[in-house]
Amino acid sequence: MKLVIAIVNRDDSADLIHKLNKNGFMSTRLSTTGGFLRAGNITLLIGTEDHNVPKVIDILRECCSQRAEIVTSAAGNYSEHFFASLPVEVKVGGATVFVVDVEQFIKM
Repeated sequence: MKLVIAIVNRDDSADLIHKLNKNGFMSTRLSTTGGFLRAGNITLLIGTEDHNVPKVIDILRECCSQRAEIVTSAAGNYSEHFFASLPVEVKVGGATVFVVDVEQFIKM
């Protein structure tokens, strides 16, 4: 038995959860916050048999592609210099996935 921990962009989560459920995978959803953009993320906990892990990862790849997004950097006044807000292209989406062994699974 494995536990797949997937941290995904909030925008990708609805389609991802739908496809996981459609393929027979149940998940527990936790709302989390990313570090760099302070953007909303979803962390999914997915318990599955070892042989199903590649299928779960395929669904993650299908639903959680990286894409470019333009964000505005914050204006600042440092020392005697003023830095104007400039649009910056950053990569968003994708997934960070951990697969860990589960010693015991109990559903009550």
